[in-house]
Amino acid sequence: MADVITCPSGLQGRVRGMKVREERVLADRKLAKSGGQVDELLAACWEETLDPGPYALAEGAQLDLGKALQGDRFFALLMVRALTYGPEYAFGVSCRNDNCRARIDWEIDLTKLPVRKLSEESRVAFVGGNRFETTLPDAGKKVAFKLLTGDDERKLPALQRSAPDKLLSAVLAYRVLEIDGVDAKAKRQFLEDLTMRDADSLVDEFDRVDCGVDTTIEIECPECFQTQEVELPFDKGFFLPGKDRTARRKARSSSSPT
Repeated sequence: MADVITCPSGLQGRVRGMKVREERVLADRKLAKSGGQVDELLAACWEETLDPGPYALAEGAQLDLGKALQGDRFFALLMVRALTYGPEYAFGVSCRNDNCRARIDWEIDLTKLPVRKLSEESRVAFVGGNRFETTLPDAGKKVAFKLLTGDDERKLPALQRSAPDKLLSAVLAYRVLEIDGVDAKAKRQFLEDLTMRDADSLVDEFDRVDCGVDTTIEIECPECFQTQEVELPFDKGFFLPGKDRTARRKARSSSSPT
């Protein structure tokens, strides 16, 4: 089954659900470690580009999804999952109330998650070289940064492994292109010495100018009735069948003659 989707940047294309042959992509540990699973799945399930949106695309050429914004890629993955198993996605988490810790089973409709579209201002800046600017409130320095694309996304796992104890400064250093009055060699040290207010301001600006899907979900514990916000779980189980389909398989298996 295929459907036409419009991504947050305005990119429009025809995508299909996963087929059995895509199972090898999900099972490939080397791809998982390198961050290449998303590229492989999108390349397999993206059938046609109808409107390239902010991406340069020569007539007759195929869209390079490695150049697509991270928000577009994630949105497309959600739609691929919805087309494969249906829009409902069930997951379970533990209640955060220390006096409860009950398991919370929750289900959402992936097609109903809030989408942040790429603004015209951001589109112009992205097309013009993917360069954005902001001023840090405490340091008073002007900072130039970029939005993350698929090519950047592929490098993040290695970045996380290389600096597990300095993840925030490592990610900031990767995204920041230039700091007014700071030599390129001193950029990492400058970012490590930022006040948390400046760091929060910078991350907020990343989010403000970017596009994507809001994956923060409010759920309620069935035991203590406390509401809490959680992030949509996005792990290897995301591309597996939903609980209803799994339950039907178990029922068929248990009713089979031995």
